[in-house]
Amino acid sequence: MEADAEKHNGSAAQSNARLDVEQVDGESPPPVTLEQFSHPNEKAILRKMDMRLIPMLALLYLLSFLDRGNIGNAKIEGLQENLCLTDDQYNWCLTAFFFTHAAFEVPSNLMLKRVRPSVWLPAIMVAWGVVMTLMGIVRDFAGLLCTRIVLGVAEAGLFPGVAYYLTNWYRREEIQLRQAMFFSAASVAGAFSGLLAFAIGKMDGVGGLHGWQWIFILEGIATVAVATIAFFALYDFPETAGFLTEEERAFVIYRLKYQGQTQDPGRAQVAQTDEFKWKYVVDAFLDWQIWVNIFVYWGVVCPLYGISLFLPTIIHQLGYQSSQAQLMTVPIYITAAILAVVVAYCSDRLGKRSPFILGFMLMMLVGFAICITTDPKENPRVVYGGVFVAACAIFPAFPGVIAWLANNLAGSLKRSVGMALQIGVGNLGGAMASNFYRARDAPGYRLGHGLELGFIVAGIIASLTLLVGYHAENKKRARKIENGALDTCTPAELEDQGDRAITFRYVY
Repeated sequence: MEADAEKHNGSAAQSNARLDVEQVDGESPPPVTLEQFSHPNEKAILRKMDMRLIPMLALLYLLSFLDRGNIGNAKIEGLQENLCLTDDQYNWCLTAFFFTHAAFEVPSNLMLKRVRPSVWLPAIMVAWGVVMTLMGIVRDFAGLLCTRIVLGVAEAGLFPGVAYYLTNWYRREEIQLRQAMFFSAASVAGAFSGLLAFAIGKMDGVGGLHGWQWIFILEGIATVAVATIAFFALYDFPETAGFLTEEERAFVIYRLKYQGQTQDPGRAQVAQTDEFKWKYVVDAFLDWQIWVNIFVYWGVVCPLYGISLFLPTIIHQLGYQSSQAQLMTVPIYITAAILAVVVAYCSDRLGKRSPFILGFMLMMLVGFAICITTDPKENPRVVYGGVFVAACAIFPAFPGVIAWLANNLAGSLKRSVGMALQIGVGNLGGAMASNFYRARDAPGYRLGHGLELGFIVAGIIASLTLLVGYHAENKKRARKIENGALDTCTPAELEDQGDRAITFRYVY
């Protein structure tokens, strides 16, 4: 694995060497420009990358989301009754997953800097696929709890790893669409989970196993099978991508290396550093924007996990049969997936994140407000409509939150750690959401809906805080450049400062 990392680092150095011009007599190098490339077709290159990267990544995340959320489908197929679980014990099994999931996300992203993605990501997939399969043969609360804890460890690295991995291929004004295409697999997983659970539930009694056991076993086997394919189908980084020509590889590296900076024709552009220094790790832990963004993340992820884990149960409690409830989740997830991709395309085209995030958070408020103010016994269809509205706002908002922070972190290592922090600490929201919808609150679940509303409001406040902070900092840096502060800075110093450099501009 170390040899693989050295190979990657060596390739990166060689590619960067083709782009950087050596200093002469202590003078700054001339600006790096596109003229050194013979008119690369940028759209064609992006299409190549999309076709080779996104389908496999989306499949990986579909399986990840399917495996972590299928316990909700298994519940209404008899899991809780067969294992003699109390309501509190069932919720503990949901909650425990998120503690280990959050704890291992930063270490996993640091490993991704050392080990090739085509090795690390399939390896952790095999691990959680095996755990998922074993979950199908547990016999009591202790067994289910232990497998959920280990599942959290194994799955921890996939989402933050892929979210960071994509930033090594796409510029920040392109990333949300790709994040949404990848994340929309979660919506498809929700729809597919309902359909699959409906079909697998018919296997109840086959081989002496219950239907919920077959859900875990078959989906776990499918994960291991896809992970085996991923070892051969995943690409690592642009500098080693065999589907790109040498010039295309150099061009992709160039456009990533100099993104996010103000343009000054008379000076060399400021590169983003790929160097490993522990100071960049510390910078990520001390960066105010990451911690504020976590509250934005909670404002979306708490409703996300509330919907993902309890949607079949919420619909079931409205008076529908379990098989009907499974199928009624499908149109919600399909609509949400389509909206996520369309909205991401618009956000990338406009180069804006906060208007879309804030708009969909307000839409989530409306959806949960409908749920909490409607009597589920008298108007179950209205409650279903409220859940539909909320879910269709959650899934488009989530990729925007991920892309927003990724856009505003410069330097490969800091971005890796910062995104893992955001997703790791942010996913503790899943631990909280696992306990929002208590069985004793059925069928109205007013406490759960009310808590979701509270987190959404906190997310809106945090979004506004970031919006004001980014706008003020951009204006402050522009004034410093106007006053000549840039004349005292070398490109090397600015590169080392990353997103704290006065040439860097925050996206909002």
